[in-house]
Amino acid sequence: MTQNNYTRYDISFSMSLIQSEGKQVVGHVVRVKTGVEGLDELISGGIPKSTITLVSGPPGSGKTILCCQFLHKGIEKGEKCLFMTLDKKVDGILTQAAELDMDFKPAIEKGQIKFLFLNINKKLVYETMTNEILSGEYDRVVLDSITPLSEMPIYVSNIERSKDISIVDSEELIAEGGFPVRRLHLHFIMNALDTAKCTSMVTSELPSGSNNLSRDGLSEFLSDSVIVLSLDPTMDRRKLSVMKMRSTRHTLKPQDIEVGKGGIKIV
Repeated sequence: MTQNNYTRYDISFSMSLIQSEGKQVVGHVVRVKTGVEGLDELISGGIPKSTITLVSGPPGSGKTILCCQFLHKGIEKGEKCLFMTLDKKVDGILTQAAELDMDFKPAIEKGQIKFLFLNINKKLVYETMTNEILSGEYDRVVLDSITPLSEMPIYVSNIERSKDISIVDSEELIAEGGFPVRRLHLHFIMNALDTAKCTSMVTSELPSGSNNLSRDGLSEFLSDSVIVLSLDPTMDRRKLSVMKMRSTRHTLKPQDIEVGKGGIKIV
């Protein structure tokens, strides 16, 4: 629930998310094809199934395009997909994808993929997002982008002291912009994706010159994988780097990429 466009949490629930342990991968790793030409070969055949991949980069680096390729490949394999956007209107995304030979309209008509615009100014934006993720039985999910949600202010109610909770001071928690506040937002989102057991991608803006791998500086630690897209205007080049991927051997070397028909490809 929300109040005055501030997110409201039950604090005991949120603290349990903060204290949760990371995922453990046991046995054979099932992999999901990305749809990006040349990328799967660099990551042992694809992204580990039921994991969360952060896609970071500056404006114009190709984050939305990569996510469209990821979902388009899912459609080819008969999977059910969801694309949630906060920064762009759905019609614009569909038009851009169609220009790159990714026509989603037939799959939309069949109910195989759903595009959902999340209005950050609406009080129930979190409920809309999580209800859709958890009720749709989706194989692949995209959230583009996580940045506006991570930067929302927060309204905390029902603060309860517990002998098991001593890591966050209540005044610090309520302080706008504080580290625990942002972490609550991100845990809430990541927990919904994890609970749904889908294979997901979330995008984040990445300011030029930042030492972090996301704008919030936390998403890279909560995600299972991190892919960074970058621009080199002086050399007229785009690059892709796999900075992290759970249970996967991969190179950290930036790969030259091109954007054309079909989307991004490694060259």
